[in-house]
Amino acid sequence: MTVPDSAPGSLGALGSPVRIDGPWTHRDVAANGARFHIVEMGDGPLVMLLHGFPQFWWTWRHQLTALADAGFRAVAMDLRGVGGSDRTPRGYDPANLALDITGVVRSLGEPDAALVGHDLGGYLAWTAAVMRPKLVRRLAVSSMPHPRRWRSAMLSDFAQSRAGSYVWGFQRPWIPERQLVANDAALVSELIEDWSGPQPLDEEAVDVYRRAMLIPSTAHCSIEPYRWMVRSLARPDGIQFNRRMKRPVRVPTLHLHGSLDPAMRTRSAAGSGEYVEAPYRWRLFDGLGHFPQEEDPVAFSNELINWLKDPEPDR
Repeated sequence: MTVPDSAPGSLGALGSPVRIDGPWTHRDVAANGARFHIVEMGDGPLVMLLHGFPQFWWTWRHQLTALADAGFRAVAMDLRGVGGSDRTPRGYDPANLALDITGVVRSLGEPDAALVGHDLGGYLAWTAAVMRPKLVRRLAVSSMPHPRRWRSAMLSDFAQSRAGSYVWGFQRPWIPERQLVANDAALVSELIEDWSGPQPLDEEAVDVYRRAMLIPSTAHCSIEPYRWMVRSLARPDGIQFNRRMKRPVRVPTLHLHGSLDPAMRTRSAAGSGEYVEAPYRWRLFDGLGHFPQEEDPVAFSNELINWLKDPEPDR
């Protein structure tokens, strides 16, 4: 499905909360046994944008246009169970979600992609770079440490465990889903406001995320990856995944983080370079919180594009 061009940020003719009109194109692609909604713009090397919680592709609206203007094919996808993508009854473990991402790359007819992931999308980008290294040209991660660093911080760092208390709260059955959609998804607004820096996201953008969370089954599917991440800690599948992630990332990696991020502390993210056997660049945005791509989209986009175009990313 393609929507007509109009002013960015307006709802489409059908009033869809996720197929928002703009200079981009909407369509669906099949990958890994499911259907995924993607938004694309521009021509050139593929840059795949992966959103986090509690958001969907809309978090990358600024980067879509910036990347297209810079000569890239920018594609933002809705993860499984979120936005306009399929809500399947299972398949929310990180290995399968990473295969969703690389499957979309293949479905787009591209040999590889630069993966750019924020929050949960960053966790999955790390995973995809380990699992399908031939399909990942470069890796950029924002507001999320390497999965092994995340696991260690949540289990051994009390400050990070407290900052990530929402993850522990998600382990309860049904209650988190009801809380996420109560009062027109007011909790989505609260989380985004709490996790942002001094300049929070504008209310119109947050309202878009609230409407998307109210789509049936979205709240449940959004929580399922976090349930797996905790409940699998002592299970064979979780232990196997953690061991698998010991394999080093062997593509140039850009690690972006807001210095005031209250959900993912800087000390938790810093040090992820130990799992990268390739050029690794750490960039800390002073005065920004958990959503640097929206809190200061110009600075974020410039940093990302300059790095993508840098033939010597180890400088």
